[in-house]
Amino acid sequence: METSDSRIGRPAAPHFAGRVGHDRGVGNRATTVRAVATRAGCTTGLIMHRFGSRSAMLVHARQTLFERTAARADEAGAGGTKSAAERLYSVVCSVLPLDDERIVEARIFTGFAAAAIADAELRNPHVTHTRQWLTRIAGLVADLGSHITDAEAAEYALQIATSVEGIVVLAVLDPQTYPPATQKRLAQRTIANVVDRSADTDR
Repeated sequence: METSDSRIGRPAAPHFAGRVGHDRGVGNRATTVRAVATRAGCTTGLIMHRFGSRSAMLVHARQTLFERTAARADEAGAGGTKSAAERLYSVVCSVLPLDDERIVEARIFTGFAAAAIADAELRNPHVTHTRQWLTRIAGLVADLGSHITDAEAAEYALQIATSVEGIVVLAVLDPQTYPPATQKRLAQRTIANVVDRSADTDR
């Protein structure tokens, strides 16, 4: 197995923390440098050389998760023949744990959020990324109609983000109660509520 510095390159290194997060949760103390090195098939020294600390390793994993989900959201929100409401729904669904890859991502997100409560080094990037997500959602809400003010779009974005992140956390904890079909149905109802309420302001 390759254990050179290239093994700890930008695309691969956060995946190590993600693999451990898949089994144990990023917020768990078991997500140690040693555990990540074991899963990666390399030495702890090599990982410490790349990251410097456990917190830096997890921050990097969170950054890569954000970049991955942002790229997926970009693709989901692409124009084409979709209506503004359809683009909004597609982007929301892009972050739901509907398949194996996104289940792993959701576990990392949830574990990171839990760990960030007591750790400012983890909390700051987490807050930054979630605010960027809010900005993305607000922009999609604004596309629903020119009558929607910036303040209204921001308020609707908060409603959507709160609902979606709740679905993500609950689906990670209880996948039997929140299977993919249920997740999508709940997300669709949230979007429909926002669409209906925003339409009312245009009357």
